[in-house]
Formats: sequence, C-alpha cells, structure tokens
Amino acid sequence: MRRYPDAVPAGEIAEVLDTRANTLSSYLSALRHAGLIEQLRHGRSLLYRADMEQAGGLLGYLIEDCCRSRPALRAAPADLSTFGVSDMISRPYNVLFVCTGNSARSIFAEALLRDTGGGRFRAFSAGTTPQSVLNPLAVQVLEANGHETASLRAKHVSEFQGAEAPALDFVFTVCDRAANEDCPGWPGQPVSGHWGQPDPVKATGTEPERRLIYHQVYGALRRRIDLLTTLNLTALDRIAIQRAVDDIPTRKEPQ
Repeated sequence: MRRYPDAVPAGEIAEVLDTRANTLSSYLSALRHAGLIEQLRHGRSLLYRADMEQAGGLLGYLIEDCCRSRPALRAAPADLSTFGVSDMISRPYNVLFVCTGNSARSIFAEALLRDTGGGRFRAFSAGTTPQSVLNPLAVQVLEANGHETASLRAKHVSEFQGAEAPALDFVFTVCDRAANEDCPGWPGQPVSGHWGQPDPVKATGTEPERRLIYHQVYGALRRRIDLLTTLNLTALDRIAIQRAVDDIPTRKEPQ
C-alpha cells in the first residue's frame, strides 16, 4: 500500500517485512486468491501491486455487512468528504516530500512546488536519515533551473510530527526506501502518494553522465508537480483527490 501504484518484487517485500520467502509466497498466493493484489510479469520477474478497488470492497464489506454498520466503527477521525472545501481554502495546502537523505530528490520537489505552486501550496521536505548537507550536484541543477537554494536545508521527518509542525495536507514519498519504512502516522490524515524516483546520488560514470541523471530526476518530478498544481482541489472530495494523486505517476507524457 505504501508503494502504490508501484508493482514490487517479492524479494523486496520479504526483506522489508523480514519474512522468509516460502512464508511470503503463501501469503501472496492467499492475497491473490482473494483478489486483493495483482501479479504482473516484467521480463522474468513477478511483481505485485495492491488492488485498491478490491481493498475498498473488503473494507466496505467489513463495515457494512460483517459489522452491521455499527456507528462506532463508521465514525472516522476526520471528515473525508470536506477536504479542500471549507477551512482548507483559507490557507495554502501544506505539502511534505520525504526521501531518505533529503539531499536531492525531496529537495528538488520542495523547490519545484515552492516556485511553481502559484501561492496555493507551501512546500516542505524531510528525510528519514537526512544528510548533513545538500548534494552539490543537486544544488547546481536547481540553480541552473532558476531556483533559489540558500534557504534549503536537510531536515529530519520528526520536524513535521510534533505539536508545532504545520498541518499537512499532502505527504509524498519520492524514494522507495522511505516508502518502505514504517514511519509513524501523520496527524490529520493527509492525502499520501508515492512518486518514487531513482537516487541520483548513487549514479556512476563521468560527471556529465551523473549530471544527466540529476536532470532526468528533476524533470520527472517537475512533470508530476505540474500535474498536481493543475488539480482543482476545491472541487474534489478527499477520495477523488486521492485517486487523482495515485493516477499522477501513471500518466503518460503527451507525444
């Protein structure tokens, strides 16, 4: 669920859950039989992805049928239908981008949304194990694209989980490792999404070859953020917004 809409290899699932391969195979088989996950083939590899429609059907069955629609179970911590309608329009939407080191990918996303959001968004970024300084090549790519970088810094996710933290409306993971980690829940139930990108810091080769990888990651994040900023959030309920966010990584570029 954290990696949706990505399809993930069984070996990675086993590693994250610290589960033996044969045990996991039985679980995956049961989930497939129940229709809760999809199995996809990529070359010789088998990949698995959550089926959101079937998962929603299961939750509906558990609440409506199995539990006879008990009011105590139906009460939600937040009204999912009012996101983007009432008090939300009185301030910009707060968006947090999370990766592991908070030195390149999430910094790209923070700078991009800050400069292209048209005042509708406040952008933040953080890392689960942040670096002490920003990656120099990432800073160069941002400056080459006209972004101010002096105010950017690496931060730990804990800065956005305390009582003084801004109320988050969106949380995006932009690396697979951060998405795999069992981070504490975010107050207020922000809409979440996974926009995984390869880590440019791990790129090898000559400096021009490495710089190209940074520009490719920057460009991919820019396309997704451009799509986010075009959403008419005040006209959508929370469920529609979540679907739109999930759809953004799968949108193909125009030919």
